[in-house]
Parts: sequence; structure tokens; C-alpha cells
Amino acid sequence: MNAASPLPADTPPAWGRVRASRRIADRILKVSATLFSLISVVVLFWILGMLLVQGGTSLSLDVFTKITPGPGSEGGGLVNAIAGSLVLTLLGIAVATPVGVLAGTYLVEYGRGSILAAVIGFLNDVLLSAPSILIGLFVYTLVVQPMGTYSGWAGAIALAIIALPVIVRTTADMLGLVPSTLREAGAALGAPTSLVTQRVTWRAAKAGIVTGILLALARIAGETAPLLFTALNNNFWFSPSLMGGVSNLPVTIFQFASAPYENWRQLAWAGALIITVTILLISIVARYALRKDIVR
Repeated sequence: MNAASPLPADTPPAWGRVRASRRIADRILKVSATLFSLISVVVLFWILGMLLVQGGTSLSLDVFTKITPGPGSEGGGLVNAIAGSLVLTLLGIAVATPVGVLAGTYLVEYGRGSILAAVIGFLNDVLLSAPSILIGLFVYTLVVQPMGTYSGWAGAIALAIIALPVIVRTTADMLGLVPSTLREAGAALGAPTSLVTQRVTWRAAKAGIVTGILLALARIAGETAPLLFTALNNNFWFSPSLMGGVSNLPVTIFQFASAPYENWRQLAWAGALIITVTILLISIVARYALRKDIVR
């Protein structure tokens, strides 16, 4: 009987020819995967529900217009902490973006297959999984101690180091998806590699690269540990020079949540809700951009 011949009429369906033990194992795996997925979804929505209830009742106009209150005082808000977090996060992503995009470009366009590119890729993967508190200690030793004071600049450097491997990896992955025929077409027209990279590959992968930047932004928006060793915190407006403690939302939430004052705990819930919603929106935008790039 050749491959094109139909099976005999009495041949059982494909699933019926599978041994009973394999069918049982398959069903057990399906039930286990479904059960644990449901558990994770329930836990996630439980946490989000608590955050919405506690944080939603704590939100008010004062949260966005008044500075953080002192110990034991009533009222107050988080405007100085929100502003400080915006400054630190934007500075960190501004430092990490050009370095990360250029490093990812080197890995794909210039150093492909070289020993240096392999070493950079390995170190980037190590840095990607490094605990953020170690990065905070590293920047504390490298920047804070020599300067003799905490500063927003040290905090921005720590956040930039955390964001850097995310941008490098995403940039390299997105450029790797660009068909080589586009590069060959540019080279056939006599364009140098630098011009082909700028005019062809970057344009083809721009949505994916922007997605990586947005993911890195979401990654560092809620970081607390590195800021404890670098920017620290204060209950007032930070100095324009960013020297000394700089108020920021993650550290404020950490301090207020562990304090014995009810007012501080309510503000901590409000701050946690603000960070969560911000990261959620950034993630949605990043996923939409990535999906749009893949569809194209």
C-alpha cells in the first residue's frame, strides 16, 4: 500500500490508536495546566482587586497636588514623589536608550559571529537577570560614596543600568527579524553598512525597538531597591541640581507602607495604584506596538 492509498475502513481514529496510558497522561497534564492557570489568574485578580479597593478609596485631588506629609500628620499627597519618579525614570531611560540601541545594533549588524559579540551578549544576559539591589549597591560604591551624598544622578544611573539589557536584547531580536534581502538590496545600491542600518534596518524594526524601550521603561518605573542606595528619599521637593535625597514614589510607598501611621498607609495604597496603572498602560502600548510590527 503506497502513501496515497486510503486507510482500511476498520482502522480506528488516530486518537484511538494512542495507548491508554498516554491518553491518561495527556488529560492529567491538561487538567493540571488549566488548574494552575486558574489559580494564577485568581491570585492576580485578588491582588488587583485589593489594590483597586484600597488604592481607589485613598485617591483624591490632594494626592496629585500636595507634598508628602510628615510623621503623624494628616492630609498631604504624593506630588513631589510622583515628580521625582518621573525625573529619575526619564533620565534613566534617556541614558539607556542610545547605549542599548547602539549595542543591540552592533550585535546584529557589525559583530555577528565574533567573539566580542558573544561576550557582550552573554554579559547582557547576566545583567538582565541580576538582582536590582546588587545594581544599587554597585552604583552606591561607584557614585554615591565618591560624591559623599545621595543624588538623583546616582538613582538615574542605577535605573539606566537596569533598563540597558532589556533594550539591548529587544533591539538585537528585532533587528534579527529583518530579512537579509533588505540589507543586500541596500548594499547592491552601493550604500555603506552604516547607511543601510539607518535607512533600512532601523526603519524596518522601529516598532520593535520602541517596544523594547517601553518595556524597559515599565521595568524601571517601580524599582525600589536600587533607589534606596542611590537617590534615597525625602518629604519635600527635591533640589533642581538633584543633589541630596530625591523624593520618589517607590521608596515613598516602601516607607509609608511599613509605617504605623494610618494616613501614610493610605497614601502608600494610592501610590501603589498609580504605579500599577502606569506600568499597565505602558505594557499595553508596548504589546500593541509589537503586535503591529509583527503583523506588518
